[in-house]
Amino acid sequence: MNQKIDFKNILFLDIETVPESKSFSDLSEEKQELFTLKTQYQRKDEKSAEEFYERAGIWAEFGKIICISVGFFSQFDNERLFRVKSFYNDDERLILNEFKDLLDKHFNGVNHLLCAHNGKEFDFPYIARRMIINSIELPKKLNLFGKKPWEIPHLDTMELWKFGDYKHFTSLKLMTHILEIPSPKEDIDGSQVAKVYYEEKNLERIVTYCERDTIAVAQLLLRLNNLELLNELEILKV
Repeated sequence: MNQKIDFKNILFLDIETVPESKSFSDLSEEKQELFTLKTQYQRKDEKSAEEFYERAGIWAEFGKIICISVGFFSQFDNERLFRVKSFYNDDERLILNEFKDLLDKHFNGVNHLLCAHNGKEFDFPYIARRMIINSIELPKKLNLFGKKPWEIPHLDTMELWKFGDYKHFTSLKLMTHILEIPSPKEDIDGSQVAKVYYEEKNLERIVTYCERDTIAVAQLLLRLNNLELLNELEILKV
């Protein structure tokens, strides 16, 4: 697809989000009303805003980030080494500041790119919005103000798979299946993250799931460029 890509300049990532509060009743009356208005077209008539609140994590205005997993190639020549690291905490501000520090110090160059699956529609804008909500200055790679489309330093594996078809949505699970990449969905899926976080209080389980998705995104980009997939010995979690 694009043999000119320098894989060592790419930061692969995935995020996991949950509703900002455990239940709808924990929100202020004003926030409840705003959520009701925000979701009125997504909800079916028979489903109340309170019943729909379990999905609040998909909106940056009503959710929060609990994990950002990143991966990058520290070697990509005769030998490859893909390092995976996660920022996770109940304190979202801590996660965002640590991620910003990584971008500012190590992925701030003109040739550096961020890559995620459906990242342009979800991960990248979600992180940027949550940073603004938390009064954190946007890092260069997320500040798109005044940039032309070809200047935006973002890769999206779902967008690459569209080949110009704007109506086409393909999940990460489906793409890994059809391209014969080990599935990242071995334990939980996105719809279960809020329950695992608030009811099971098992953040480590979510981190493992998030890291698998990040690895899968890197595998997708390799596969789209007709390159050999990573094997387990080439993946290092730090």
